[in-house]
Amino acid sequence: MEYFLQQLINGLTLGAVYGLIAIGYTMVYGIVGMINFAHGDIYMIGAFNALICFLVLGVAGITWVPLALLIVLIVSVVLTSVYGWSVERIAYRPLRGQSRLAPLISAIGMSIFLQNYVLLLHGARGKPLRAPISGGFTLMEHDGFTVQLSFVQMGIIGITVLLMLGFTYVITQTKLGRQQRACEQDMKMASLLGVDINRTISVTFVLGAGLAAVAGMMVTMYYGVIDFYIGFVAGIKAFTAAVLGGIGSLPGAMLGGLLIGLIEVFWSGYFTVEYKDVAAFSVLVLVLIFRPTGLLGRPEVEKV
Repeated sequence: MEYFLQQLINGLTLGAVYGLIAIGYTMVYGIVGMINFAHGDIYMIGAFNALICFLVLGVAGITWVPLALLIVLIVSVVLTSVYGWSVERIAYRPLRGQSRLAPLISAIGMSIFLQNYVLLLHGARGKPLRAPISGGFTLMEHDGFTVQLSFVQMGIIGITVLLMLGFTYVITQTKLGRQQRACEQDMKMASLLGVDINRTISVTFVLGAGLAAVAGMMVTMYYGVIDFYIGFVAGIKAFTAAVLGGIGSLPGAMLGGLLIGLIEVFWSGYFTVEYKDVAAFSVLVLVLIFRPTGLLGRPEVEKV
């Protein structure tokens, strides 16, 4: 029971990170109907921005943890959002209105470019970071096995829930959310009714990149080491989570992220770690066979 509870905590933490990245995928798909395959690398750049900011603050002597975390969060989100905006302007806007294959190839090319850009800039070796936050709570202890919930894990799960609620409110209750939903239904009609299509899509990419930056910062604090390749792996997992939950659905993206995280952690804990990805993708295949729209996805209605 103790081991199960610890794995549950670890799975929820990992799933929360996947869910944040998956929201970026599903927001972009919901508006332009295309997958931003460079989004995982935006998350990787967010992690590097957070790491560099932590190191700079350490050199500057800013050691009060709440202030340091706030500065790192703001700087990382702002810088990473610039990358998200640039991806939309370079890889998507010039190809808008073309066949879906052209922007897809462009996004894959942007992903490869960002990976190699960070590789050349920072090198291939993993970059470590001493944990700025340590400690936590001991939930139970039995026969020498201790179930712990760290402060970082609490922060990851708590921030993810708050961001999920906040973005749900934005999409459903604000002017920006109404514009996004109008673009999702009919972009040409939304434009005729006065919606600034370019601005709405750019803001969506910026918001998705901001979420990826938060995820990157939390992963840097949680694992303590990052490299240029983490974006590809996490991006594939987050894309899988978005499809599993229902691409285009924010709650579905978060649900899919949690499921992928739990499947990975429990399979690694009770079976063999080498096949954890096989288990996760097998569940995805089964869901898509019996529910092609995903767990919370809506059937797509053909406009005539």
